Amino acid sequence: MVEQVSPALARRIALAAQGFGRPHPDTVGTRQLNGLMDRLRLLQIDSVNVFERSHYLPAFARLGAYDRGLLDRLTFDARGPYTEYWPHEAAFMRTEDWPLFAWRMRDYRARYGGPGSWFEVNESTVEWLRGELAERGPLVAGEIEHDANHRTGPWWGWSEVKRALERMFLFGEVAIAGRTRFQRRYGLAADVLPASVLQQTVSDEDAIRELLRRAAVAHGIGTARDFADYYRITGPRVSVALQELEDAGELVPVQVPGWESAGRPLRAWMHRDARKPRQIEAAALLSPFDPVVWYRDRALRMFGFHYRIEIYTPAPKRVYGYYSLPILLDDALVGRIDLKSDRQAGVLRVQSAWTEPGAPPATIDRLLPLLDSTAAWQGLERVEVAEGARGDLAPLLAGALRAGVGFGA
Repeated sequence: MVEQVSPALARRIALAAQGFGRPHPDTVGTRQLNGLMDRLRLLQIDSVNVFERSHYLPAFARLGAYDRGLLDRLTFDARGPYTEYWPHEAAFMRTEDWPLFAWRMRDYRARYGGPGSWFEVNESTVEWLRGELAERGPLVAGEIEHDANHRTGPWWGWSEVKRALERMFLFGEVAIAGRTRFQRRYGLAADVLPASVLQQTVSDEDAIRELLRRAAVAHGIGTARDFADYYRITGPRVSVALQELEDAGELVPVQVPGWESAGRPLRAWMHRDARKPRQIEAAALLSPFDPVVWYRDRALRMFGFHYRIEIYTPAPKRVYGYYSLPILLDDALVGRIDLKSDRQAGVLRVQSAWTEPGAPPATIDRLLPLLDSTAAWQGLERVEVAEGARGDLAPLLAGALRAGVGFGA
């Protein structure tokens, strides 16, 4: 018999696997941040900074307030334990995980570096770029662009320099040697990564199986598509690896009522070591690129939460806001809030705020202290609701703040 898991328990299993439901530590140091990375395995990177850059938010959601400079030292310093690649989208990951993506690097080279590609057509200029990196060491794109504009022979604009560097990064020929003012420093992989990492080889089959195992641990419970999306793995190799993990006893087949496709139950698994908490106590704002919600089909199936980011939607057509953050209370996504850190005015500004159908009446009472702690973490003096802010939750927040409830009260 396949084990039956209720939808509510499935949510709790998933959130516990992601590190929710634990008390925030009294202080957050490198040990706690490294522990978080060991659990999540990656932090997706996004440059939008209207509230806060995405990779800082998962740690705040799970651990509470922390010094972002500590995370910078771990991720931006070339001597730190992390590097960048495309394990999901662009993300920070453990440097030691680099060999697990050799198959992806080959796939990218075949797609973007094959016969007739832009990369091949511009091979002479790519060779010049390799020489620059070999001679000068890791550089930001702008430093190379300056020299490219002044050299004789074929001329590159900045976009072409960046294009070539990003292609070489995809191929694994170039690695990221930290960041300077959030700009990547590109260097030849042989000059950036430890020899022990570069010399390690992992077969495609072993790498795919290990990545799907890690995805199952990070998710706790899920479908084949859930696990595969964690590392953006496609094709028949997914089902092969999952079957191997099931045969080895690492994945336990389960069925979750309501998890269906075309009226048929979806095949699902739970990791054998997944916690099954009776309750989850949590209050957090999630990044649009948090693993809890980054696979939108899973967010809808598991939480009933239809989520789309509207950064690229023209302002008049946005429904929820430019950078709308899901609100997690306990084991439910109860709403979404569009925030802006107005650093010059010292204000955390609520642009819009909405509740989901069925959100508990206490949502506002729990959201206020969450916004207080968020503003304090951002170094801001107060929370304000913007004039004309949209959403059913916005006037309730505005009224509570006018009444002196919340920040500084």
